[in-house]
Amino acid sequence: MSLVAIDIPYLAKSLEDLLSIPSPTGYTDEIARHVCEELEKLGLDYELTRRGAIRARLKGHSSKAARAFVAHVDTLGAQVKYVKDNGRLELVPIGHWSSRFAEGARVTIFSEHGAYRGTILPLKASGHTFNDEVDSLPVSWRTVELRVDAYAKSANDVKKLGIEIGDIVAVDPQPEFLDNGFIVSRHLDDKAGVAVMLATLKALIASGETPTVDTYWLFTIAEETGHGATSILPHDVASLVAIDNGTSAPGQASEEFGVTIAMADQTGPFDYHLSRKLAQLCRDHEIKHQKDVFRYYRSDAAAAVEAGADVRTALITFGIDSSHGYERIHMHALRSLAELAAAYALSPLAIKRDTRNFGGLKGFTHQQIEEATQTLMPEVKQPEQEE
Repeated sequence: MSLVAIDIPYLAKSLEDLLSIPSPTGYTDEIARHVCEELEKLGLDYELTRRGAIRARLKGHSSKAARAFVAHVDTLGAQVKYVKDNGRLELVPIGHWSSRFAEGARVTIFSEHGAYRGTILPLKASGHTFNDEVDSLPVSWRTVELRVDAYAKSANDVKKLGIEIGDIVAVDPQPEFLDNGFIVSRHLDDKAGVAVMLATLKALIASGETPTVDTYWLFTIAEETGHGATSILPHDVASLVAIDNGTSAPGQASEEFGVTIAMADQTGPFDYHLSRKLAQLCRDHEIKHQKDVFRYYRSDAAAAVEAGADVRTALITFGIDSSHGYERIHMHALRSLAELAAAYALSPLAIKRDTRNFGGLKGFTHQQIEEATQTLMPEVKQPEQEE
């Protein structure tokens, strides 16, 4: 079966639209509405949890051993920790990211009385005042503060503005879509994964092909704080594939081109059979791919397993440079991911026993345990030496 055609302009526009909507964890209502509207345009029914996680289904030839894809709409951000006497705001991060990347960021503070713009600055921001001390200030969230772009010379001024402790702070993504295919922005983790899922859905629907089994498309709202796909996974799903970022950095095999298949993260190995099936689909369809292992990483799939789901999990990623900072990816990876996701949705069911939650040994999987047979190069006969 040939690969379905991915609409690249749609993929890029979807990502651009997603990046334009602030959505730090805890402030995801508007981006959830946007994703639901996109699903409606594609002709898909969906349902939301109380807090706004989204579940859509594309019907397959069978409902047994259903498959699911998951990506998260929430991003990193910050929250007001304390209002200082000088009118500046102390912050705590939402999600795990360094204040090194917060310094100089333009932001929006969402108060109950309206939104305000501002800038995150180091405590010693002026070289004209502090001289070399601007370079010796430690990197930490205690050594940065938020300057509000309003009259805020004191804590009382801030109170009059309606800004309070706990207000959410969204960081501007500052996206750039370059002509050579590179995309530079904050929050590509994981809005690029959401865009890949939407583009995959569009391609599958346009192709007229029916998935082998029902496929669910899950969009979670709290992955950056570790919750992920804890409560949105249907009970009839046998395999869950997370689509997220892979870290391209020294000591990592991830790349900004093709698909990076994660074989393990900090929670342990991903499913042996599902991960290898995805790699084989890449080989079958000549999709560039590589494998990687992440020491300091967890995803929606980990959250689902920790919540008690007996489901095969895998993680396919777009290589991202400077993850949780000023991130960079390439459209080649996003297209490759969409092609692989569509190929997986249309692929035959390999493990028929997965249609049942429990069963005997019949149909249970095997893993190779015999010693590999080494294939030696044929021995080259050396010419006899003359005396």
